[in-house]
Amino acid sequence: MKIVSINAMRGPNYWSIRRHKLIVMVLDLEEMEELPSNKVDGFYERLAKMFPGMYEHRCSVGEPGGFFQRVEEGTWMGHIIEHIALEIQTLAGMDVGFGRTRTYGEKGVYSVVFAYMEEKVGRYAARASVRICEALISGEDYDMSEDIQEMRELRESERLGPSTGSIVNEAESRGIPWIRLNKYSLCQLGYGANQKRIQATVTSETSSIGVELACDKEDTKYLLEQAEVEVPKGDIIRRERSLEEACNYVGYPLVVKPIDGNHGRGITVDIQNYDDALEAFRKAKESSRSGAIIIEKYITGEDYRLLVINNVMVAAAKRTPAHVIGDGKSTIQELIDKVNEDPRRGYGHEEVLTQITVNDLTKTIIAAKGYTTDSVIDEGEMLVLKDTANLSTGGTAEDVTDIVHPANVAMVERISKIIDLDICGVDIMTTDISKPLSETGGAVLEVNAGPGFRMHLAPTTGLPRNVAAPVIDKLFPIKGDTGRIPIVAVTGTNGKTTTTRLIAHIAKLKGHRVGYTTSDGVYIQNRLLMTGDCTGPASAEFVLKDPTVNFSVLECARGGLLRAGLGFKKCDVGIVTNVAADHLGLKGIHSIEQLAKVKGVIPETVLPDGYAILNADDDLVYNMRRTVDCNVALFSMDENNPRIKALQRLNGITAIYESGYVTICKGEWKMRVMRADDIPLTYGGRAKFMIQNILPAVIAAHVQGISIEDTKAALESFIPSPSQTPGRLNLFKFNNFSVLLDYAHNPAGMRALQKFTDNLDATVKVGIIAGIGDRRIEDNNEMGSIAAEMFDEVIIRQDKHLRGKSEDELIKMLDDGIKMKDPNKKTIIIPSEREAINYAVKNARQGSLIILCSDVVPDALELVTELKEKEARGELEFS
Repeated sequence: MKIVSINAMRGPNYWSIRRHKLIVMVLDLEEMEELPSNKVDGFYERLAKMFPGMYEHRCSVGEPGGFFQRVEEGTWMGHIIEHIALEIQTLAGMDVGFGRTRTYGEKGVYSVVFAYMEEKVGRYAARASVRICEALISGEDYDMSEDIQEMRELRESERLGPSTGSIVNEAESRGIPWIRLNKYSLCQLGYGANQKRIQATVTSETSSIGVELACDKEDTKYLLEQAEVEVPKGDIIRRERSLEEACNYVGYPLVVKPIDGNHGRGITVDIQNYDDALEAFRKAKESSRSGAIIIEKYITGEDYRLLVINNVMVAAAKRTPAHVIGDGKSTIQELIDKVNEDPRRGYGHEEVLTQITVNDLTKTIIAAKGYTTDSVIDEGEMLVLKDTANLSTGGTAEDVTDIVHPANVAMVERISKIIDLDICGVDIMTTDISKPLSETGGAVLEVNAGPGFRMHLAPTTGLPRNVAAPVIDKLFPIKGDTGRIPIVAVTGTNGKTTTTRLIAHIAKLKGHRVGYTTSDGVYIQNRLLMTGDCTGPASAEFVLKDPTVNFSVLECARGGLLRAGLGFKKCDVGIVTNVAADHLGLKGIHSIEQLAKVKGVIPETVLPDGYAILNADDDLVYNMRRTVDCNVALFSMDENNPRIKALQRLNGITAIYESGYVTICKGEWKMRVMRADDIPLTYGGRAKFMIQNILPAVIAAHVQGISIEDTKAALESFIPSPSQTPGRLNLFKFNNFSVLLDYAHNPAGMRALQKFTDNLDATVKVGIIAGIGDRRIEDNNEMGSIAAEMFDEVIIRQDKHLRGKSEDELIKMLDDGIKMKDPNKKTIIIPSEREAINYAVKNARQGSLIILCSDVVPDALELVTELKEKEARGELEFS
């Protein structure tokens, strides 16, 4: 078996609109193609023994045991691998269940699709499942334990922490989109100019002064003392020689901790003598950046964390360090193992509680009590194993929110304002949180910026608290605010770039700060920031992450959709211009119907109150209306199209080309925008395919609240030129001839261009064409045949976009197509595009038209512009 490719979907995709996290592994079974599971001796038994949990896999049978029934009857190894990949992730603590295995369109090659929680885990599971299947076929022993542990560790290193994850989940539940901005916990909630950011539980609205104060325990304590808040007596020292004096001043028992520490690092509590204080001081020094150490009175009592969000206490928990309780029989290690058997305890953050690990600190604490891990402690004796009560080190938490005394509530809410933190955790030591600190002798130990939420979200005992909700309430205080910006997504075989640029132009003139993606780059407010084909999910995210953008128009091509899915989950407007045969035979897409399903992802992601704008003249596009959950608007070049008439009778929105006008219709009422002949993009109405691009653009503007007057003004100022429509009908008029540059790169695009050039007068029409390596032979043949119809002379060039084929192969495909149509057509082969253009210009006849069909627009534009400048200087030479 051979893995051809592994791709991770991260958004709506060809395989599923709702399930965004999918691994798509293309697998060549090679000799296994003819080897179903029931033809391998002992395979069923070995699989069932290795994966008893697979009995729960229902598969297409639809009941428990269904998958094993399929295995017994005989199923392909690609299907087996899909279920292994799902099961090993479940065994590693990630319960995923969605999977599909489909033929890739080539003999023995399959697309194995399965869900993942963390991308690196999913990719690992893909490779591991193939290894395991090969071992099952050969009958070799296979130890999965290393794979399972590796996946657990990958998950912990990649996943969002419980605090960040809870905020993101709460945002998602309210329809707020989010983007992870780095590999840690920095996340963006909302899009563009409406975004907010979080990093763990620090938000974009958190005071930097407040964070600095909380990190400086000296300043924090000073401010709280000045505000008459109960804090422990203490001193701050930097040198070891000052330690003894500080200990005598404060008095035992002591706490020693670094002034700038966090998460319990470097803290030692209940110190009873100077020797222990000296050891604790040195330990604290190791965890301190500033070198300043707090020597503080150890307050007896229990450890409480009170969480304050937006100056309101929302939760409180009593924290207990990791510990064991003796039974008079078991060793300390056995007691720890027994505690770790609790199903609520897992590796890292995978469960509610974390397993207790025995490290050097634990051994030191145990030794301080006169024990080793092999010691047996008395029945009922509690032995603390860690020096802090953090859940991440095995501690437990009990929710006490409902019993906190009002005086203590008022105190911590006041503290949040004193330190100036929108989210903070106040640590209190007291014997009874239901009584004021003034009565119990308790004290405030610390104020924490970026406090962990885990103890409140999933306490060991007591009521879980949704503490993420008040964070989202603060960041998005207006009810229903999702932090979105308008997203207009455009797809189709041809016309999508021009449609994208036109919509962006209309929105920009309306006053929006527009970001848009195209096949030639990413633009923010018409400033080109990324070059190249930028029609995939990464480019879409680039725009949506930009804090200056408040309106986005995103061109979405087939390649990105199949490689990683969309870069957004929902859009406001989804446009499909058309679907024609292009890129067939690639990435498992072999038919135009499959291609239509890929393009159909865009309208299926439109929000319920948004609009899918579909081409009523294209059967495949029109049929997409059946799978959408939103409003549908249609456009057509024929006002009498029955599909248009039917929607108009339902009072729907349509755009039509009628009586020479571009017209929007609400129901049957017509609202004429302007004459098509007067729109520069149409070249006086001769470029009919440009009218077809304009129709969905004017609907998109209309449903986004842009007036017809503003739309008309934008259409009048949108000039087909290298600056506004690079590579789309760019006409350069030289003194004695003209050059037309267009991106036509498939048969449908060539046919549309042909209809336009047939209406242009010229003494002779010379075409420069090229084949493209990732098209089928018949597609390149057809390009040649169309060229033979369009041009009096044809120049074949071929130095770019070979994509797996040779120059000679592609040139032959085009030449064969030309000869099929006209064996006598004058044809010249000049492989270099630059040399081909120079040759055509140098040999241009009076009144001729050179039509350059280029798939690398910037290079061609640069050369033609250079030649135009040479002519202006009188330097252009002719034969």
